[in-house]
Amino acid sequence: MAEAVVKRLVTRKLADIKDEPRAREVVRQILAENFLAEEKIEAEVKALLLENAKLIKDSASDYKRLVTLAKTKLSRERGFIL
Repeated sequence: MAEAVVKRLVTRKLADIKDEPRAREVVRQILAENFLAEEKIEAEVKALLLENAKLIKDSASDYKRLVTLAKTKLSRERGFIL
């Protein structure tokens, strides 16, 4: 994926990259950090919904929609773009 991102940046002349292997490594690191941040948000959403499982079960709420709403809210609070 990092290779594709760097290739696209170079092809579209969006970045002046002199050291492509280093650029791929940086992109790889950024992607890994983003995936980790998203996993943490998903874990928090799961914990939050489990804490409120009884309320959710007793209501007519759609679990999948609640997951999306909670994930969106936590992401915004942390400045994370999904």
